[in-house]
Amino acid sequence: MWNRLNKSMMICQMMFGMSFYGVMAILTRFFLEDLGYSEADTMMVVGAFSAIGPLFAIAGGFITDRFLGAYRSLTLSFICFASGYAMLVLGASLVNVPLSLAGIALASYARGLMFPSYSPLFKRTFATEEAFENGYAVNYSINNIGAFISQYMFPLVVLVIGFHGSYLLCALMAVLALVLMLLTRKSLIHISPDIDKRPVSAKNWLLFAVSSVAMIGLVFFMFSNMDIGKNIVYAIGLGAIGYFVSLMIKAERKESLRMGTILIMVVLTIAFFVYYGQMMTSMTLVSINTMRGDLFGILPIAPEASMAMNPMWCMVGGPLLAFVFSSLEKRNIHFSTATKVGFAFIMTAIAFGILTLAVMTIGEDVIIRPEVFLAIHFFQALAEVIVGSMVVAFILSVTPKHIEAFSVSLFSVATALSGVVGAVFSTSIAVEKGQAITQDIVQNLYGDYFGMLTLMAVVMVAVAFAASKLIEKMLADDDDPSEGCQQKDELTEVQI
Repeated sequence: MWNRLNKSMMICQMMFGMSFYGVMAILTRFFLEDLGYSEADTMMVVGAFSAIGPLFAIAGGFITDRFLGAYRSLTLSFICFASGYAMLVLGASLVNVPLSLAGIALASYARGLMFPSYSPLFKRTFATEEAFENGYAVNYSINNIGAFISQYMFPLVVLVIGFHGSYLLCALMAVLALVLMLLTRKSLIHISPDIDKRPVSAKNWLLFAVSSVAMIGLVFFMFSNMDIGKNIVYAIGLGAIGYFVSLMIKAERKESLRMGTILIMVVLTIAFFVYYGQMMTSMTLVSINTMRGDLFGILPIAPEASMAMNPMWCMVGGPLLAFVFSSLEKRNIHFSTATKVGFAFIMTAIAFGILTLAVMTIGEDVIIRPEVFLAIHFFQALAEVIVGSMVVAFILSVTPKHIEAFSVSLFSVATALSGVVGAVFSTSIAVEKGQAITQDIVQNLYGDYFGMLTLMAVVMVAVAFAASKLIEKMLADDDDPSEGCQQKDELTEVQI
């Protein structure tokens, strides 16, 4: 199952996790303190940073499929990451808003270029579909090793070397990932699609360069004008889904049914990542305002580093879930991907129920212990591993080969739409700059908000299980497994 190529790609993924989440861990304080943004504006920018990158996976998928191929796109994405973080270094050194926004705009574009190229290339390093599905869950955990290290350490490191020094470290990690990609170039190209093995014409390089500059400029505009930017996200995201629907309508019935299952999974993913996005926005704000003390009284943890608990649990959750589901499959007990997403919403409901209880029962000292956030992130991390790894594997298993990268990019579209929607929701708990956080504000403002999210998560459990039955029927109607990229396991599984 494991070989030199997929191991090296996972190391690249870990370096990406360290660089991207290192920036994410300190971005909230950077905008609040150094750049003087309000709570509402900061949550919109941070939410957009986590969302706009996946949105531009639409363009990344098109570039990968038509212009450059998976290997070239992935390599260029790490170049763009390093360049974007270098601009952040300058922006932090000069306390310059346009430079800082340009840096996160370039990094967002790089993320969009990386996602649809990484997953199909990583899949080709495995011999079987089953090995890839189990391996992708482990890959998700490896990525979270990097995320955990950065999210825990950078809020402490920034106190020593400042924002500019921290962003420089992130840039260096992106460079290391690039070096590893170059060292394995020959072997990766050997397993890559044919487009990677052909030279790129001058026309295609020109089209790529022009389109890239235009998209980076658009992202910069969106960060600079978030009221308009969020509407652009909605338009691009819904446009991409609409285009996919048009392809589905034109396809033959069997292929159309498989594409329809992808559409259902995209809707479930949008709903789930509204909750995931709270980790970077509302939950980080709550932890900054209320989380005090050392974890278990011995482990120092900065309030904004509460996010580090998520990748810590994801590191455990990936192998754990892979072991549980593979053990069940050996006993001929199979769950569909949509059923697993239903399990994820159960865990999400528990996580947000704990958070609601914590803010509703907070004392006059307005303090929530780190152990509470540790419990919250445990359940939410398990849910994230399920949706983040298994939905992508499902899409790759049922999508037609000629739109493979574009279909995978729909997962990113879902995370982009939900990230912005979640950020908009989060602004409802923002208070005026300088306003004291009191017991009444936490219990009423925060309590009502997270209570509503908990109730909606319970509703989504029922929706996901109903979707599982629908997907089962749609795949059962496609009774010719020789066509397209039918998911064998989905045809034979026992729905529970």
